[in-house]
Amino acid sequence: MQSRFRHVALIGKYQAHGIEPVLEEIAHYISRQGAEVTLDRDTAQNTGMTLYPTLDVAGIGKACDLAVVVGGDGTMLHIARELARYGVPLIGINQGRLGFITDVPVHQVCEALGPMLQGDYEEEHRTMLEGQVVRDGEVIFDSIAMNDVVVSRGATASMVELRIDVGDQFVANFRADGLILASPTGSTAYALSAGGPILHPGIKGWVLVPIAPHTLSNRPIVLPDAGQVTIEIVAGRDASANFDMQSLASLWHGDRIRVGRSAYQVRFLHPRGWSYYATLRKKLHWNEGVGG
Repeated sequence: MQSRFRHVALIGKYQAHGIEPVLEEIAHYISRQGAEVTLDRDTAQNTGMTLYPTLDVAGIGKACDLAVVVGGDGTMLHIARELARYGVPLIGINQGRLGFITDVPVHQVCEALGPMLQGDYEEEHRTMLEGQVVRDGEVIFDSIAMNDVVVSRGATASMVELRIDVGDQFVANFRADGLILASPTGSTAYALSAGGPILHPGIKGWVLVPIAPHTLSNRPIVLPDAGQVTIEIVAGRDASANFDMQSLASLWHGDRIRVGRSAYQVRFLHPRGWSYYATLRKKLHWNEGVGG
């Protein structure tokens, strides 16, 4: 049968040992399904694969109607941010441990990809955060994050004091090691390890999680994602802002990190029968030790 997708990009975690034969097998399989295959340029250059044409990420966004990402959640986070503006759907192939957003095991790739290429899949959309750092009225940094925006203390500082506003309403001043503002996708990342709740991807909200707060009553709070969250540096030295893997260090007192919902969403395709709850069970080892 002819693939539902005309032009498929293949993107790999090229640093991973032994990934080239895996990519070759997947590329060959997609070609046999009747779709044109293009390799991400960085993937091709770092693996030595020469049998397929290449494009950079922007070229993939303009030319391809599907991207297959082989690696882990970190690889997917980077590519998803770049491709979201183009509306290209993504399929995540996990080469190692099961990921939250790369959920097709590599040993099942052909079994899973076949029906998906024919149009038999589950589709979901994930929201992203978009923010900027403002100093003296001037934007000095801006970025998009799929997981979270983290404001944290410097390596030698004890704590930071942060003022939080949601829209035009003051929330509180927090003294802590830092603060995490996470999307539902990011709620299972750093925010979870800091004691935050898991947000289902269907919830239109963010979770705000203090990191090691000075006052134990400073608890995580779930916020609507419709407004802007402003985090102002009140006190503390060498604080930094991190948008997923992109950082701005040495924030000054009075600097403001303004974060809202991005205009772009990430499109994920999953095998038919995929369940978010099944992913949580497997990834978080729920039900282990339960008899039956």
